Amino acid sequence: MSPYDQPIFDVVVIGELNTDLILSGDATPAFGQVEKLIDDATLTIGSSSAIFACGAARLGLRTAFIGKVGDDTFGRFMLESLNARGINTSGIIVDSHIKTGLSVMLSRGTDRAILTYPGSIAELHYNDIDWNIVQHARHLHLGSYFLLDKLRPHIPDLFKTARQRGLSISLDTNYDPNEKWNDNLQDTLQNVDVFLPNEVELHAIARTKDTASALRSLAHIPFVAVKTGARGGTAQHKQETVQAASIPVSVIDTTGAGDSFDAGFIYGYLNHWTAKQSLQLACICGSLSTRGIGGTAAQPTFPEAQAYLTSL
Repeated sequence: MSPYDQPIFDVVVIGELNTDLILSGDATPAFGQVEKLIDDATLTIGSSSAIFACGAARLGLRTAFIGKVGDDTFGRFMLESLNARGINTSGIIVDSHIKTGLSVMLSRGTDRAILTYPGSIAELHYNDIDWNIVQHARHLHLGSYFLLDKLRPHIPDLFKTARQRGLSISLDTNYDPNEKWNDNLQDTLQNVDVFLPNEVELHAIARTKDTASALRSLAHIPFVAVKTGARGGTAQHKQETVQAASIPVSVIDTTGAGDSFDAGFIYGYLNHWTAKQSLQLACICGSLSTRGIGGTAAQPTFPEAQAYLTSL
């Protein structure tokens, strides 16, 4: 292999892009032209995939993104924000026929209500994938499986082809708004190296409310790392199950904490750490990300996260 064939990117992220408008305060919206005051409003990077990409780049992984936005203010905001974090955006298509998605969140510390306009989220096609970028990466991560309506039928083939080209693959399905939990998912999981659900998603996908049984049903996947909220996480590798706790922080906003968890685990995975070490870093990254408004403002650098890792 010549030097020109070496991977340029550690991670290529394929997924959805939208902005988040986060409204903070102890207020409940009411119709009837009722106006209520809140404490703060923040326009920031949204979408599971983009928050993951920012977390990976923040930890020092060379990161590229493949997705689609509209030719509008929110689309330009997302491109500028990702570029500012050192993420390669040459694989993001700007389409003047669609609008960029937007989520409006009312945040109350550890809880939030969300309204989402999907917009460009569902518009990414298989033919939009830039394979020149993919083949120059070590690892492919895909997020929000159930929101990628036009790409989803082709994701099994996408993963199979990426694996044939030497990439490892991770998947965070996120929640299924239709609560069906299928749509080729079992075929997709056949080519996944790291599966990153939260506990609710794990149980729904495995059709059981027992975490141990759910993990056993997914034993064919080399690594499964499950987010368990404030408790931390659980990981399975080769039938061995390990756990790690979150770290105590002053929680301001939990938006995107699971995506920062994913970034931490993939950092460990790509550096050939044990499942336990990767899970510990994942829990640390998820915890530290809750110190600020939005999913990316408080994501840790690797040295910052490592300081907590060595104390465990």
